[in-house]
Amino acid sequence: MPRKAKLLTEKELKKIREVTAYDHHDKKRANNPTIGMSRYDRVAEEATHYVHDPHIDPSLDWAGKAEGMSFDVPATSIHIHESIKPSKILRSVESIGDEYESREINLFDEDPLEKRRRHRDALEFYKHGVDWTNRFIAGDSLIIMNSLIEKEGMAGQVQMCYIDPPYGIKYGSNFQPFINNRDVKDKKDSDLTQEPEMVTAFRDTWELGIHSYLTYLRNRILLAKELLSESGSIFIQISDENVHHVREICDEILGATNFVTMIYFRTTGGFETNQLSRVGDYIVWYAKNKKELKYHQLYTYKDKLKGDAHGNYRYVELPNGNRRSMTKEEQNGIVKLPNGSKVFSLTATESQGKSNEVIPFKFQGRSFMPAANSHWKATQDGLEQLAKSNRLEVVGNHIRYVRYIDDFPVNPITNSWMNTLQSGFSSDKVFIVQTNTEVIQRCMLMSTDPDDLVLDITCGSGTTAYVAEQWGRRWITCDTSRVAIELAKERLMTATFDYYKLAHPEQGVSSGFEYKTVPHITLKSIAYNEPPAEETLYDQPEIDKSKVRISGPFTVEALPAPINKVPFDVKPLDEDIQPPESQEMTIKQDNWRDEMLATGILGKNGNKISFSRIEPLSGTAYFQAEGETKEAEPKRAIICFGSETKVMDARYIDAALDEAENIRPRPGYIIFAAFQFGPEATQLIDDMNWPNVTVLKVQMNTDLMTEDLKKKRSSNQSFWLVGQPDVKLVKYGNKNDCYRVQVNGFDYYDVKTGKVISGSDKNIAMWMLDTNYDPNQCIEPCQVFFPMGGRKGGWNKLAKTLKVEIDQDLIEKYAGNISLPFIAPSYAQVAVKIIDDRGIESLRVIKVADAMKAGEK
Repeated sequence: MPRKAKLLTEKELKKIREVTAYDHHDKKRANNPTIGMSRYDRVAEEATHYVHDPHIDPSLDWAGKAEGMSFDVPATSIHIHESIKPSKILRSVESIGDEYESREINLFDEDPLEKRRRHRDALEFYKHGVDWTNRFIAGDSLIIMNSLIEKEGMAGQVQMCYIDPPYGIKYGSNFQPFINNRDVKDKKDSDLTQEPEMVTAFRDTWELGIHSYLTYLRNRILLAKELLSESGSIFIQISDENVHHVREICDEILGATNFVTMIYFRTTGGFETNQLSRVGDYIVWYAKNKKELKYHQLYTYKDKLKGDAHGNYRYVELPNGNRRSMTKEEQNGIVKLPNGSKVFSLTATESQGKSNEVIPFKFQGRSFMPAANSHWKATQDGLEQLAKSNRLEVVGNHIRYVRYIDDFPVNPITNSWMNTLQSGFSSDKVFIVQTNTEVIQRCMLMSTDPDDLVLDITCGSGTTAYVAEQWGRRWITCDTSRVAIELAKERLMTATFDYYKLAHPEQGVSSGFEYKTVPHITLKSIAYNEPPAEETLYDQPEIDKSKVRISGPFTVEALPAPINKVPFDVKPLDEDIQPPESQEMTIKQDNWRDEMLATGILGKNGNKISFSRIEPLSGTAYFQAEGETKEAEPKRAIICFGSETKVMDARYIDAALDEAENIRPRPGYIIFAAFQFGPEATQLIDDMNWPNVTVLKVQMNTDLMTEDLKKKRSSNQSFWLVGQPDVKLVKYGNKNDCYRVQVNGFDYYDVKTGKVISGSDKNIAMWMLDTNYDPNQCIEPCQVFFPMGGRKGGWNKLAKTLKVEIDQDLIEKYAGNISLPFIAPSYAQVAVKIIDDRGIESLRVIKVADAMKAGEK
């Protein structure tokens, strides 16, 4: 479908840069199950047993430490939910293009044998390597790291691990519940996170205060050590409140001999306090093996007037060759030095230590001797060469070496970083706790090379992933918060970077970059006519201005809900299902059952499904209750309550529906009640079409799991029906196969009115469109929209950077609720994934042929 071409001037055409991304073509990753294949992933989840070494000194003790000297971590699969390729998304809005979107649907039949082989390989999870993509992973970092070790064999492959754990113990202090609002109050119920994984993470970390916090850290540092390469580094960002505990834990796990340094960096200008004001935080740096540590020295440019921290550069050589001391006004920059002036310092020409033979040196008609117990730094010939080079000056009874500031214009950085101050009102800040990019950048550049792998188990706003992408490193980052993942995903998707020249382009990014260098002219190099050494500036690669870079491909993944074990008195439905031990009905599940009986399930317009009874259901793995509705013709209902700690995902729903087929008498309602559903799970429920059986998805009020953390309940209604997102496939133009998608909103429960209402698109933070959806894979969007982006968010920054390369009129539409036109044949499936402002996801899959038959025009 040809689109109206954008007419560019000759001047604009010359400004067009190549838009590209680094790829890591020589690196592979495990073929994790996609969410579409997750129903085949029913291998037993075995636990890995870890043991802490109790004999390493020094030893810090706390409540629960002795009991936790060994612990088990499930080795679960990680499922791929999204495949994001920013280059594919931007293809539809390029300034120069023939179509609204490149058609990627294969119009020819694939070879049957090749199709079978590809399908077989896809089902052999973790058996084959696939091309590397960077990774966002939602879930508990401990389980994720264990999965990387046990399922993916990644032990020893991580070059750098960055950990930024929560600093304090206030619930909600580091948890942002809304994508578009980082103004979070500790004591405000409405600001408490509604995500089950986040509530669980908080309880696991702070249940016993500092004691459980230390256990949380120790276990994760142990697994991080397993993932690190021998030359790898781990950086832990922490405040002064717990920095001493972190060091003690790291000494126990990593060994005191592998301590590298403790970095202090500035975060604020200070604030009012009754004692000394704190202006910064700490980074504790340990090596896996300090003897093998990869380390690059970084530098900062010297102040042209002051030189270094010691202020030794107090002299100036004028253009006429005269030398003198600078005035105070010149040193302070009040009075400008004449053009061509050279600032210098005067340093010793002697070194400590008595020489066997002391030879005087004659200079400017005088004879000079080194001081007692000293010797010349150079031979007599060397001193003569310094004199010929005009590098000597007489100061009293001594000769001094003239060191120009440009001889070595940089200073090595130390472990005190006082130039990392970040304003709290920075427009770039999108998350409540967000580390300055400069801090992580320095850590990364000191300890890694391009193409190395970086792991951050505390994703937050995705700063580590952003910096790794900028500097050509591979990355994996994880977080329990879906809000954090969505914010970080948007940040990476819409980012642009300079293109750094590759050292060997034919070898790719693994060859490293071309770096700027600075001379390191020394007294000896001049005295002995040696070429000066050069120091590499690892934070200043050469930039190719004919290119501009966007993020490379990445995936969004998540830990699945565990598959329950079928009770002993029920025949297994699938011999391959060997899940963890199921738990008996908990007290909370008893309470939820009683609550559903008392309040019913709220639907639209105040309609309710009420029950005359709800009782425990035995002999099942997934359904904990069965009841009878209050209707003219009562119907039997079976109820599956979701976990407090996991999102109810498609694999779990699929296994539960398998079980439901064998339950007799057959129910009239199958009810799935959860605190949070995976988007593919909601689509699976919506697609179910059983004769005389209604399958419902029911949202559980998070008050049911956070009553101990809140002052009062937000609502008396505990369960409400979740509707489908309101999505329309609309014909566009006169072509038979050209369409647009319109997203109108989704159903949600309004706690103020106590009703389930149809929402508008104002609460949609992001929606994605895949016009060639494969239900056996995962969503791979070709268009992505940020309706809540505003003037500074969404695609706006990228659009400003790519003013010529991107059609500004088209990319503006990426902030709306109507897609760009696209081509899709009648047999295609179109998928729309919607993420609301709380990070809750929903998926709608539309079959083009069915939509047209149903009259969705």
